[in-house]
Amino acid sequence: MTRILHVLDHSLPLHSGYTFRTRAILKAQEAMGWEVRGVTGLRHTAKGADLEEADGLLFHRSTGDAGTLPLWREWREIGVLERGIEAAISVWRPDVIHAHSPALCGAAAVRVAKRHGIRCVYEIRAFWEDAAVGNGTGSGGSLKYRLTRALENRVVASADAVVTICEGLRADLVARGTPAAKITVAPNGVDLSLFGEPAARDAHLARELGFEIDGRACPVIGFIGSFYDYEGLDDLIAAMPLLLARQPDARLLMVGGGPREAHLRAQAQASPAAHAIRFIGRVPHHEVERYYALCDVMAYPRKQSRLTDLVTPLKPLEAMAQGKLVAASAVGGHRELVEHERTGILFPPDDPAACAQALADLLAAPESWERLRRAGLDHVRSGHDWACNVARYRDVYQILPLERTRSGLAVA
Repeated sequence: MTRILHVLDHSLPLHSGYTFRTRAILKAQEAMGWEVRGVTGLRHTAKGADLEEADGLLFHRSTGDAGTLPLWREWREIGVLERGIEAAISVWRPDVIHAHSPALCGAAAVRVAKRHGIRCVYEIRAFWEDAAVGNGTGSGGSLKYRLTRALENRVVASADAVVTICEGLRADLVARGTPAAKITVAPNGVDLSLFGEPAARDAHLARELGFEIDGRACPVIGFIGSFYDYEGLDDLIAAMPLLLARQPDARLLMVGGGPREAHLRAQAQASPAAHAIRFIGRVPHHEVERYYALCDVMAYPRKQSRLTDLVTPLKPLEAMAQGKLVAASAVGGHRELVEHERTGILFPPDDPAACAQALADLLAAPESWERLRRAGLDHVRSGHDWACNVARYRDVYQILPLERTRSGLAVA
């Protein structure tokens, strides 16, 4: 039986898009008959045992201290995680070490893998130097940016095989000189077994939020996620007065939180559309479906940047899986997921007027809604269901022994 050890930045029981993708991969691999475990680094901040079970999955925890001095801290993190991987394989020797970005995880994993003659896969979910720029913790072209990119390139070159979540990342690696044959795309997906019938609309909650007028349900635009600058939520709020000019009963529901929350709340309060915008804050994961059920359209107005052009988000796929209409800005990551006027609608990024027009046109054409919803769900089923996507990893793992033999490395 194949054993896969996944090397991770963080994991369940923490909740994030990163941990949900990890859970989906590990559960789907278990369903394939493989044994799986994870090992996390110091950025997993939840308290727990050194070997912890979460949602039926086992995770080894690395322990230690990396200090606070920049660059030295990251170097120490790699060392701590390296020792954590060593401890894990001393009690549970895997056939494959499968590291997931950031490059800190990959650097620790390739070191241990080469030392023990274990095959190593490195999976990139985003280039973390670009993610740092997008979330405001870094700047393009800085020393840290260049060093992170250099480390990424080194890990990619050292790994036996590379996986990315989308074509944008794959194309960028090929442009850097990585052989195309070394890279496999395992696209973002959802575990459709978790999505049964969509939750029923909670009429009491809708009335409480002011989403009914004279007993009629208002059309609701929703965003549920993290409030980062690159998400373009300021453009969505700026679009609301223009949308109300054509759809006076429209409402905007904002669920979540993050670095831009205070700014966005202030912007909404100062807007002529303030009466039509509701902020809920963060909600427990098990309550998210209640708010999805209130929404007619899920909006994803990401700003155009290197990050958003290269990386595909998970949220639009989750919305399609729940039978929601999807409206998204036409950045590269969205264009990989949404086909305009077939599985959703696309509008120019960084343009509140274009966003408002697209939403108004969609709300004015309810006869198209069922077709769009059905096509969106079919798209997820055919290309983004983890029960099917997991087979891509089988193909990657099967070619690894041949690749290691070619490179002159021992095969475990």
